[in-house]
Amino acid sequence: MNTHFDRLLLKKCNRRNILLGAGFFTGLAVASQWRSVLAQPKFSAYPFSLGVTSGDPLPDSVILWTRLAPDPLNGGGMPSENVPVQWQVALDEKMSKVVLRGEVMATPELGHSVHVNVGGLQPERWYWYQFKVGNETSPIGRTRTAPASGKLAKQFRFAFASCQNYEQGYFAAYKRMAEEDLDLVVHLGDYIYEGAAQANQIRQHNGPEPVTLEEYRNRYALYKSDSDLQAVHAAFPWIVTWDDHEVDNNWAADIPQDPQLQSREQFLARRAAAFQAYYENMPLRESSIPRGSSLQLYRRLRFGNLVEFNVLDTRQYRTDQPCDDGIKPRCPEALDPSATLTGSEQENWLFRGLDRSRAVWNVIAQQVVFAQHDWTAGEDSAFNVDAWDGYVANRSRILNFLARRKPSNPVVLTGDTHSNWVNDLKADFNQPNSATVGTEFVGTSITSNFTASDRIEAALPESPWVKYFNGRQRGYVVCDLNPQRWRTDYRLLAPSPPTGATVSDPNAPITTTVSFELPNRGVVQRVS
Repeated sequence: MNTHFDRLLLKKCNRRNILLGAGFFTGLAVASQWRSVLAQPKFSAYPFSLGVTSGDPLPDSVILWTRLAPDPLNGGGMPSENVPVQWQVALDEKMSKVVLRGEVMATPELGHSVHVNVGGLQPERWYWYQFKVGNETSPIGRTRTAPASGKLAKQFRFAFASCQNYEQGYFAAYKRMAEEDLDLVVHLGDYIYEGAAQANQIRQHNGPEPVTLEEYRNRYALYKSDSDLQAVHAAFPWIVTWDDHEVDNNWAADIPQDPQLQSREQFLARRAAAFQAYYENMPLRESSIPRGSSLQLYRRLRFGNLVEFNVLDTRQYRTDQPCDDGIKPRCPEALDPSATLTGSEQENWLFRGLDRSRAVWNVIAQQVVFAQHDWTAGEDSAFNVDAWDGYVANRSRILNFLARRKPSNPVVLTGDTHSNWVNDLKADFNQPNSATVGTEFVGTSITSNFTASDRIEAALPESPWVKYFNGRQRGYVVCDLNPQRWRTDYRLLAPSPPTGATVSDPNAPITTTVSFELPNRGVVQRVS
């Protein structure tokens, strides 16, 4: 028994009084429910050091995840052999009403990670799950299936987050998220940061900038060892996608941030290692098992007829950033019709899904700011060409589709920019009076810093479709949906200083700083 780990998780509970850590002790008490196994591996330390999570819920199935890592920061500490792992799913947090059980092999080829596709579940209900290997049992996790296909759920509540630089602060926002009453968590990228360890940080990265598979595994282990992040993973199912820092800052397809230092062949080998480490550490389905330097990540998840999530990958298929990247005046390449963030196949996939959707709310969950925004006040202009402002034709095709085909209530969810925004999506941003065809909610970072608030605030009058901006606070966003309206609460920590750690208090309180409501077929408005 790892008593330190148990004490950490024992502190985590939510409004439904689910004790995420207490279940660990209960699991020991009902150990007779587990089948005996021939293999009795010995571990140098507690093998479930990285916790448990679940993801990609369907009405009848969900992915359950864990990874065996008794020495998590040094390659995992597992032998180079297959290890049988048992799993159980129950109707209660005490794991006394087990409804499904099985066994899966944790293999060295996938870092002894486990991805169990549990089927035969009932729609729209909570389940609890636990793993066992040898004589060790994991913490108990909780998950929830999606509503049945065609059902119009009365309510759905989820949070979205992004950008959790370990060095720049504590994960106090996750401590508070674990206390929320949620059906789902959506992570929009920058789960890890790939930078080398920096001096004088509130916390410190382990080792140099990762390039090899083991180095990426160690970096994920550092992040996933955080007890607050583990608590949120154990409390709710997750939907995940990546941005850039899971691989290399501002990478684009097969082009690294610094092609003068990394050849294409070197970067593709690095990308393959990063992709494998990402799969090993995320609750993804078998369809996302990496194939060398490719990984299928964009996908669609439906929650009855209330909400449908189109989860995008805006890194793997994009053309190189125009204008030599950065925040600057647009060059002609930013307007090139062939420039793309999504690639043509993913773009067409998005259009087909939106066209066929019968959901009240149609979400596009993606990474970089979608709305146009000039960062510079006055006659000069500057645009972030790593975001959709550098891929104007690709964005215009999506906006034209929304204006022409009118899918029900399109909502774009965005991370990346370490700041909070609410944007009307205009049919033509160069014509501010053109029709509003959708809404964008941009969430701030969990910890990653932001230093451009003054500059953006000065330029906001030139972007009248921006209804809210706040770059001074870290946190997450909670969205509460029903068939009549969508409510978005910006749940934020106290303002962070312009320099230094963004979250220096691991127990910092959180408040709803501002709320917006979007009526069904309406335009978003601030309500508090």
